[in-house]
Amino acid sequence: MADFGGADLDAFRTEAREWLEANFPPALKGKGGMMYLEGREELSGDAAEWKKRIGDKGWGVPTWPKAYGGGGLEPAQGRVLQQEMNRIGAWNPIGGMGVMMFGPTLLEYGNEEQKKEHIPQIAHGEVAWCQGFSEPGAGSDLASLSTKCEDKGDHYLVNGSKIWTSGGQWADKCFCLVRTDTSKKHEGISFLLIDMKAPGVEVRPIKLIAGASPFCETFFTDVKVPKENLVGPLNGGWTIAKRLLQHERSGLSGGGGGGGGGGMFGVGGSVPSLAKTYVGVDDKGRIVDSDLRSRIAAHDMDRRAFQLTAMRTIVESRSNQGPSAATSIMKNAGTKIGQDQAELTLEIMGNQGLGWEGEGFSSDELAAVRGWLGGKATTIFGGSHEIQNNIISKRILGLPDPVNSTSN
Repeated sequence: MADFGGADLDAFRTEAREWLEANFPPALKGKGGMMYLEGREELSGDAAEWKKRIGDKGWGVPTWPKAYGGGGLEPAQGRVLQQEMNRIGAWNPIGGMGVMMFGPTLLEYGNEEQKKEHIPQIAHGEVAWCQGFSEPGAGSDLASLSTKCEDKGDHYLVNGSKIWTSGGQWADKCFCLVRTDTSKKHEGISFLLIDMKAPGVEVRPIKLIAGASPFCETFFTDVKVPKENLVGPLNGGWTIAKRLLQHERSGLSGGGGGGGGGGMFGVGGSVPSLAKTYVGVDDKGRIVDSDLRSRIAAHDMDRRAFQLTAMRTIVESRSNQGPSAATSIMKNAGTKIGQDQAELTLEIMGNQGLGWEGEGFSSDELAAVRGWLGGKATTIFGGSHEIQNNIISKRILGLPDPVNSTSN
């Protein structure tokens, strides 16, 4: 279906503006979440009410089908809604891996019963999901995973372990890759949904350099899983996993460079405004350090160009084709811009950007340091920078596979 345009889009803009002004609590302006917060956020007060309102409206996942709790909007309407939210400082309280990765994948590959069971819960932010992909012996070579899934007649029995399970200690459910055929590599993998509260599931957080523990080891010992929790065909999980990873990289690229200034790393405001506060301005109101001023301008141009490109690719990914290998380009570009932003932020803060805890530092300054350290992981998780370069080389540029090709 084509994008709305002209008067229809203007009418929707008016509708969105009026609804947001009537339903978004002004006290929440600009107070959306930050990356690398430890713990599962439990909203209260105005924030909880805002989550309920936008969830009931379906605008937490505005372009998902109405039949499953989404907003049913066209991509152009979704862009207008985001513009109107940005205009008043509104933010979306419904997110996580269910929205970014699992939901879009289930809409494409799940059966009707699975969609009716899981998608509305995601659209209302009622269930937290985690990802069971990587294993101690299967990271970059994910298809070598060995977590075993046996058919026991009326259920599956899962044994094995996963690592780097983001948010595993807070998750309700896990979308997991398991081995159902040991005689084949890619064709022996299935996509299974596992209840994280089921007997035999054990989660051990891994403490990171940033001080938080969002990543975990997850162990499965004789975990019984209902047969209806298999998504797609038996031994057909690799195809589903590849699509999900494209959704993940698309989401990470938007998060990596789409933020407005230092906020995603724990300091509110744009990088230029931070520099004016910490470094000072000259008699013309410019950042006093000309070299820093030039580097901030270059970063802002890169960031803005990326934002516009990311918006276009997100719209394209919502077409019938879904996300493409181009998400690997966006993932690498977005995470690099995010890391550059964090480096600039700490440089601008000077000695105030060296704090870990204690007096003499504001909470925003401490959060910026921890965000800078945590941000180092963005070029690793979701597929490392090097893996993305291999995908770009093979699937976009058409270059020979450096691993499997043979020389003359």
